[in-house]
Amino acid sequence: MTSAQQPESKPVQMAFIGTGGMARHHLHRVVQQQDTTNVAFVCEPSPDAYEAFCEIFEEAGITPPPNVPDMAELLQKHSAALDAVFIITPHVLHFSQAKACLEAGLDVLLEKPMVMNAQEAKELIAVRDKTGKLLVVSFNGSLSPQIRTAERMLRAGELGQILNIHAVAYQGWKAGTAGKWRQVPEIAGGGFLFDTGAHMLNTVADLAGEDFVEVAAWLDNRGAAVDILGAAIGRLASGALVTLSGCGELPPKMIGSDVSIFCTEGILQTGIWGEKLLVQKPGDPMPQPVEVPESLGQWQQFLAVRAGKIPNPCPPEVGLRMAKLWDAIQASARQNGQVVKVG
Repeated sequence: MTSAQQPESKPVQMAFIGTGGMARHHLHRVVQQQDTTNVAFVCEPSPDAYEAFCEIFEEAGITPPPNVPDMAELLQKHSAALDAVFIITPHVLHFSQAKACLEAGLDVLLEKPMVMNAQEAKELIAVRDKTGKLLVVSFNGSLSPQIRTAERMLRAGELGQILNIHAVAYQGWKAGTAGKWRQVPEIAGGGFLFDTGAHMLNTVADLAGEDFVEVAAWLDNRGAAVDILGAAIGRLASGALVTLSGCGELPPKMIGSDVSIFCTEGILQTGIWGEKLLVQKPGDPMPQPVEVPESLGQWQQFLAVRAGKIPNPCPPEVGLRMAKLWDAIQASARQNGQVVKVG
């Protein structure tokens, strides 16, 4: 029986690796799950970020966990007392940190994007296989009931063959991330299309359920050090055609998405975060909402996978498919939109 099949008889002992804004967003939900989860440690080099993290515990009436700022020290001294980690750090750190935690015998929930490129994705899958530990990528879309329901409908052929996929993501991202690590290429690995847009790339790759074989793409930095605008067209192994569009230069607080999948027997509409699910079949005058189960949230989904209650909604194999797509987009953009073979 692997760690992903262990029934939970007591709270999972976990550590947060990183306590920035996104970690604090997740923590608000985790502290409500004291019956299933105990945050035993955190690993955060910034005293200010750790202090802000502790405030959430204090507001919930919970004693904050100790901070071990150096991850190597945390794993060396405390891995035996831990079951799992939630890694929420800058993109460039994901591969090395996930690898170290898996090799320390811990199950891993890894914030998106999984890694910086396809080579890292392949190596991380090999580490997962060697250690036998659980690795789930924390994409809102793949872990949402909307995307999981949509994926099941598409794989079952309920809408026939996929013909075209069109996806768009937009946000006032450029101004909102100015001066932050998300606009430093060496740390972020890309700009809007690899940050917020990573949700779009992953959700499309997940729903397509097959590899891209050709991609042509254009990226525009709009005076920044990373891409702010992006557009790509691609062809899947089945021959289905895909268009991807990302706009990261809008007024503040503007954000949204759409993913439309056109099939021989209908149309499926969702969003890159799984924020909706509509289907239009022959005879329907308009798209109809599809009922889905209540969302469990990323950490609770991870626990359900770990206990063997559900399959892994976002394994690293999906992360590899997305990483191959991102590598191809960058390669084509460097050649001014020349078609490149994927992988």
